[in-house]
Amino acid sequence: MDEKMKGIIHVRIDDRMIHGQVATQWTNQLSANRIMVINNEVANDDVKKAVVRLAAPPNVRTSIITREVAVKNILSGKYEGQKVLIVAVSPIDVKFLIDNGLPITSVNVGNLSRRTGTERIRPTINITEEEREAFKELISDGVEVTVIQTPRDSKEFLKDFIY
Repeated sequence: MDEKMKGIIHVRIDDRMIHGQVATQWTNQLSANRIMVINNEVANDDVKKAVVRLAAPPNVRTSIITREVAVKNILSGKYEGQKVLIVAVSPIDVKFLIDNGLPITSVNVGNLSRRTGTERIRPTINITEEEREAFKELISDGVEVTVIQTPRDSKEFLKDFIY
């Protein structure tokens, strides 16, 4: 990882945040000792934060923070020496992180649930037009955007499904 990304070992987009696959398979595969959920809505809602924390493995710390706090903390080196798995809720959040100075070069997309106004592009990925544009910008900016549900699954590239 880049010097500015000390401690960050993986970036994933998953609107379920911390759940079975992230809490067990991804955390174990990456030997992560912290899961950082980046989403302004959840970070500002104590009840939602508490629910998300319940899903984390007992030996893994959690940070549930806004995009702005994430940028500040990561750039200040706060997570140096840790192994942090970032889970963003949306590609729009990841685009914000990059636009504000984080040199993210690779993102894995897990799940984006069906919502009003979404189009299904993979069995577990449903996107709005705004999310499609954010993904296209990430891809055109050279970010490797992969689709891997669990660490055992083969790597697919989102660019093969989004255009």
